[in-house]
Amino acid sequence: MKTNRRSFLRLTGAGATAVALGVNSIELVAQASRALGNRTPDDVAADESYWRDIQNAFTLDRSLINLNNGNSCPSPTVVHEAYKRYLDYSNQAPVYHRGLIERNIEVVRRRLAAEFGCDAEEQDYGRMLTTWDQRARRQQITIKKINFPVPTTGENLYGLLEGAITPRTKVLHFCHITNLTGQIFPVQNLARMARARGIVTIVDGAHAVAHFPFKLRDLEMDYYGTSLHKWLLAPTGTGFLYVRRDRIAKTWPLQAAPERSANDIRKFEEIGTSPAATKAAINEALAFHQAIGTDRVAARLRYLTLRWANKLKANPRVQIHTGLDQVYGVCCVGIKDIPAPRINAFMWDKYRIITTAINRPEYNGIRVTPNIYTPLEEIDTFTAAMEDLLKNGLPAATA
Repeated sequence: MKTNRRSFLRLTGAGATAVALGVNSIELVAQASRALGNRTPDDVAADESYWRDIQNAFTLDRSLINLNNGNSCPSPTVVHEAYKRYLDYSNQAPVYHRGLIERNIEVVRRRLAAEFGCDAEEQDYGRMLTTWDQRARRQQITIKKINFPVPTTGENLYGLLEGAITPRTKVLHFCHITNLTGQIFPVQNLARMARARGIVTIVDGAHAVAHFPFKLRDLEMDYYGTSLHKWLLAPTGTGFLYVRRDRIAKTWPLQAAPERSANDIRKFEEIGTSPAATKAAINEALAFHQAIGTDRVAARLRYLTLRWANKLKANPRVQIHTGLDQVYGVCCVGIKDIPAPRINAFMWDKYRIITTAINRPEYNGIRVTPNIYTPLEEIDTFTAAMEDLLKNGLPAATA
């Protein structure tokens, strides 16, 4: 592989530990997956006995229905227990035990790189728009933001972004999958187009990793940031940054690093003292995910989303802002003449369903994001809640 095509991994709150991995529930899930044999992911997506095993691996408050996993997801019990165990271990003598854990960070770096398709020497999610806005205020750079219709296509997005480029364009920053509607962008095509024009590409992949199948090396962008507390089910605050190898030396870290680290991806990890326990439990989260497999996760998320979307889409008042031909676990739906915050409040007040309101000038709706622990009963309750609202309208007190 040519050097300039290799990819490298920087961890944000990700790490490993020498403490023994708690494998009981992970092994049970792995056994259930092996028993599936050669069945396709789409076939397995509808196998409730298999997904019941997955659901039982979580300790949850089932008096609520959490359909806002796009914010952050609960970790499986084995991951949460590992996090607490590492926290206790670190607290016994932080200066010593935390150091033991942090010195083993390379284990999880290698495992993440292998799973998601890059070199362990190239791999961050932040408030991207506010970051650029601050750069504009401080350094007077020009930011051009592109709005797009919903739903839309990858071809349309490519055309919109290409059409916005001028001879002065230096950076093209876009999502892999948007957090608002689940729209997927044609990352590889955009990266190739930008590179041919000498433009740097930055991809916000907060909702992509462990959500649907892809390999980072195939996307060909320069920078890629993601969260791991969403679809990988790792502890809150974890994530990674991918940096193409030929960009590492050219990119300054936000906090000072020694000159000898100029070509080392680890220079971006100079963030001072941070919790080792959060980092350590990524190993368990990755093992749990691998016991299921990304293909099965993606197929199940698509199955759950289509279960409610296909039942509701025939109603002329229902507005689905996500293309159902490419949907996985993120979908945005609205009701004509009912503002998204009212729908969101109705879901919580009457049904104790957690969603989030998406209010945009071009469209509005609630974002619905189930996860692999979500049973069909909860999806059907959401469908019934939407049908209730469509038939009966808002309660008098909130209308």
